Amino acid sequence: MIKAILIFNNHGKPRLIRFYQYFTEDMQQQIIRETFHLVSKRDDNVCNFLEGGSLIGGSDYKLIYRHYATLYFVFCVDSSESELGILDLIQVHYILQEVVMGGMVLETNMNEIVAQVEVQNRMEKSEGGLSAAPARAVSAVKNMNLPEIPRNINIGDINIKVPSLSPF
Repeated sequence: MIKAILIFNNHGKPRLIRFYQYFTEDMQQQIIRETFHLVSKRDDNVCNFLEGGSLIGGSDYKLIYRHYATLYFVFCVDSSESELGILDLIQVHYILQEVVMGGMVLETNMNEIVAQVEVQNRMEKSEGGLSAAPARAVSAVKNMNLPEIPRNINIGDINIKVPSLSPF
């Protein structure tokens, strides 16, 4: 049985919250914070299933999640639910985001919706996911041919003093 559906952005701000089991408002906020903490610290290359944490019911409950671009889709379920079935459901929910945004219907042509989802999937695969971005940034900085590391950066009225850094 699904106990909760939580969708939040990369900063933990809830975008959609549905609890199907009663929790007080304070407990719901704690669950959201704990769930965000559990899923956001995981690498994008690891399994999308984990134990539900202490607040939502312990070891009998699972968090099944998927991270798409800037959103985490998290389903809190008990042990009777199929993990793969829930992942399929998350995919449908993600496709719904392509159809409706901010309460407005963006697209009704199914071929266009499927094409946009495929483009997004290809882009995520080609970029190596968001988890590869920091490594690519470090690599780009290492490959820059700077005669020396800048000590002061001036942008308009802003002056930034760069501390001494050890070489890469």
